[in-house]
Amino acid sequence: MSSSEDRTSGAQDRTSGAQDRTPGAQERSLGAVRAHPIRLRRVATAVAVLVTVTFAVIAVLLGDTSSEGVSFGVGDQVAMVLLGLFIAAGIMLLARPSLVADERGLHVRNIFVSHDVPWEVVREVAFRDGSPWATLELADDDQLALLAVQASDGERAVATVRALRALQARHAGDREGPPPDGHSHGVI
Repeated sequence: MSSSEDRTSGAQDRTSGAQDRTPGAQERSLGAVRAHPIRLRRVATAVAVLVTVTFAVIAVLLGDTSSEGVSFGVGDQVAMVLLGLFIAAGIMLLARPSLVADERGLHVRNIFVSHDVPWEVVREVAFRDGSPWATLELADDDQLALLAVQASDGERAVATVRALRALQARHAGDREGPPPDGHSHGVI
């Protein structure tokens, strides 16, 4: 993979420093990687609150009004607030993605579907330039979007991808085991 395709190639490696203060750094150093989209959650929460407040205000302003024979009563007000809450809940689904990875594999929760992916089927953790999120390249030539690792989260997303790659490399090294001749070739 060329450095122009990979957004993690030129950035400083924050997961290898002894004083890593990025959120989740302690979990990464212990072998677990956890991620969720920060900016997307903030935006979705703000929009959901705005929608809920807007529908509540409309319900209050239209209370006990009638126009051209149509009456807007208490039941309609409640329905209007419930409609606003329903729309806000739909918006909050966008904030649902998360990722937990450890030595055994990854648990990927996207908007509607969750996947448990063992490292054996992961060929590559990719984060290409211009891509809005990271992806897993799987052994069967399929791809799985990691919506929890968003490009809009900047350096945090890069650090997460590096930690995932380190876990994948560690797992690949464990799978290979000792050389077939049984010697460690200088490794103690």
